[in-house]
Amino acid sequence: METLNFLLQGFAVALTLDNLMFAAIGAVLGTLIGALPGLGPANGVAILIPLAFSLGLPAESSLILLTSVYAGAMYGGRISSILLNIPGDEPAMMTCLDGYPMAVKGKAAEALAISAIASFIGSLLATIGLVILAPWLAKFALKFGPAEYFALFTLAFATLGGITGKNQFKTVIAACLGLMIATVGVDISTGNQRYTYDILELYEGIDFIIAIVGLFAISELLFFIEMHAGEGLKKVTLNKLKLTMADIIHVLPTSLRGSVLGFISGVLPGAGASLGSFISYTLEKRLVGSKGNFGEGDPRGVAAPEAGNNAAANGALVPMLTLGVPGSGTTAVLLAMLVSLNIQPGPMLFTQNADLVWGVIAALFVGNLILLLLNIPMVGVFVKLLSIPPKYLMPVVTLVASVGIFAISNSPLDLYFMIGFGLLGYVLRKLHIPLVPIILGMLLGPEMEKSLRHALTISDGDWTILWSSGLSVGIWIVAIAGLVLPYVIGPILRRRMANEAEKAHAVVD
Repeated sequence: METLNFLLQGFAVALTLDNLMFAAIGAVLGTLIGALPGLGPANGVAILIPLAFSLGLPAESSLILLTSVYAGAMYGGRISSILLNIPGDEPAMMTCLDGYPMAVKGKAAEALAISAIASFIGSLLATIGLVILAPWLAKFALKFGPAEYFALFTLAFATLGGITGKNQFKTVIAACLGLMIATVGVDISTGNQRYTYDILELYEGIDFIIAIVGLFAISELLFFIEMHAGEGLKKVTLNKLKLTMADIIHVLPTSLRGSVLGFISGVLPGAGASLGSFISYTLEKRLVGSKGNFGEGDPRGVAAPEAGNNAAANGALVPMLTLGVPGSGTTAVLLAMLVSLNIQPGPMLFTQNADLVWGVIAALFVGNLILLLLNIPMVGVFVKLLSIPPKYLMPVVTLVASVGIFAISNSPLDLYFMIGFGLLGYVLRKLHIPLVPIILGMLLGPEMEKSLRHALTISDGDWTILWSSGLSVGIWIVAIAGLVLPYVIGPILRRRMANEAEKAHAVVD
């Protein structure tokens, strides 16, 4: 009953006229960003963070805008997957397998509608799961001491590459780089300067918002320049929608099963939306067996991965809000936004900032409904966006990011830092070193250092305090497993995902 009361208070926040407007704007922008191949939700949220700051939005409105962008981008990723056989982001890869064959058969509108409905079901059930699970996990996390929190932060880094990650060693390198950058500034305990080189602007450290925009937005621009992407994608014509209630009922069990699997994948550290979409599709294919025509345009092959990846996206918010540990790359960017607003995610968030957190959760319900109502009638608009040459789109994206960064501090030095991080991000991506661990290292580094020092102070320098409790030992075991499992299970999963993806490209036009 207490949770229900908090949720009703959250709806009072989410249903104000301003927040409804921001939810709608975020849903539309997120869908547009998700429809563009290569950008994805993490880039979309990173690009719009400076805009939210420069507009001076309240914390609730900023988070509602960005979570709506997040949800919209997960919806939008299916558009290019179905119409062009090009996934908007990695989780949308499995949607190509049956979505594009449906489009080839003249059922593009039906495929888009089914994917929108499955995405809505996945997001809705995962948000309900968030409402039920998050308060319980927050209360459990109150038992954590500094040693347990240090182990938890280690777990976050150990599982960051995920089971489907390509190279866990490179993930560790990126995380260490982020931790090194986090040490720049004045030492929180001694007051000594660290790596500031007498530059006044570095006394407070390097702003991770600048790092996020540089690493994601600017590096993306450099990649577009390198690829000479001057032409837009081919135009696609849509057939008239002929979806019946029987078609919806046909894919409903698939959507429900995919939602459950996706939510579990989202909550688990290092799993994420890619794994959620993959296991949802694979399980459904095995359950249906010879009765289906998966890979040839089966509607259930569209519903399963879409329900899975959208449920996983919302499930990843659970550890971010309750423990302060992001469950995905996009939630790491959202975590940066919270910290920038002087709001510390974790177990106390649900008591100290109840209006904010429950307002955001309620906005997820509202945003999902807005997305469902907008996506089907407006899909023609989103399709037209695919034909706009990137040489016109990317400068606009970069301009928005740059103006937003400058508006935060009015400091030209921040723009130089942004460009520097953009060049760094470009080089790291060429070396196939992931960028999200750098951001996570910058975010969690100060709290990780604080927890370690606090634990050693309590134990009078005895390092065994870090594994002295059963809870901390359990977290260390999971962290070690998260570091080792990708080398055992990862190659198998990636090989199977690659084999499934090849089938999407084998479809004859």
